[in-house]
Amino acid sequence: MKSHSVKVLIISAFVFFVNLLYSQQAKLTFAPQWMPQAQFAGYYIAQEMGFYKEAGIEVEFIHPSANIPATELLSSGKADVISLFLVTGMSSRSQGMDIVNICQLSQHSAIYIVTKRSSGIDKLEKLEGKKIGVWKSGFDEVPKAMMKEKRIGVEWIPILSSVNLFMLDGIDAMTVMSYNEYNNIINCGINEDELNVFPISQYGYDIPEDGLYCLNSTYETKREDLKNFITATLKGWDYAAANKAAAIDIVLSRMKSAHIPANRVHQEWMLDRVLEMMMVSASDVKGKGVQNRSIRNRSVQNRSVQNSSFQNKRVRKGELLESDFDQTAKIIKSISEKRVSFAFDEFYKPLNY
Repeated sequence: MKSHSVKVLIISAFVFFVNLLYSQQAKLTFAPQWMPQAQFAGYYIAQEMGFYKEAGIEVEFIHPSANIPATELLSSGKADVISLFLVTGMSSRSQGMDIVNICQLSQHSAIYIVTKRSSGIDKLEKLEGKKIGVWKSGFDEVPKAMMKEKRIGVEWIPILSSVNLFMLDGIDAMTVMSYNEYNNIINCGINEDELNVFPISQYGYDIPEDGLYCLNSTYETKREDLKNFITATLKGWDYAAANKAAAIDIVLSRMKSAHIPANRVHQEWMLDRVLEMMMVSASDVKGKGVQNRSIRNRSVQNRSVQNSSFQNKRVRKGELLESDFDQTAKIIKSISEKRVSFAFDEFYKPLNY
């Protein structure tokens, strides 16, 4: 009887200390720049697989909306760390937000300008005087700077949602992300050989996109927690690359919980393209999941367009190159006519090495 009581006491003490450990874990709130989708698979995996808890942090996810961007969640204190395009992060800093980049995940641009071959617009110069649909907030600065630099006058038509205006010939061209709207157009019934694709990276505008950002005050007070967040996040992305089927299962579950329509094949496509933007090694990208054959074949075709336009970057995982910072500063000046007044080392404060 005494032995049993001792065992119960030991177990109770163990449970108490485990609960105490988790209750004392640092807490961070993370906001990706859009709603749940495979673009953010690594973060979801890091949470689902317990990588954040292993790193000693508890992470809460909140998502922005069309009316409330991630930058607003950050500035209001509702989020500790967010993901943003590089150009959006630097623009926010230029506008007075004390924001810093702590890890640059994407190393390439996924932005295409697409036209229908039937339009006869098979060269960038032929867009002169044409209507181009463009997504706002982070998606429009780089294409606009490119067209301005090349002195091609176009009419920019704001796009709020869907590719319908392009499909119905309401516009002559459209900016799309290789991992998202490009595939949506294909899924609407247009074959890839019926499109002209102009990757902006092929025209000297290979600007990195998704990176991790926080306020400078948060960087100063929660540096160790942020470092642990990055370490666990990178582990999540490595897991996603090696276990794609499981990664997509987790993404679809998040989308379902958020009441967002989900298409597995489209999310598989997105995950592959996002991993390419992050320059995940070929051995990691092979993965353990089985892909649909049509997706594999299209991936090869699409990759031949993308990789031929990508610069050969020598960059560490999570690193922001000063040359990319400088080019983005030129883009911001081109569009806003305001010079970026902060230095590279004031903006970029890496925590992953």
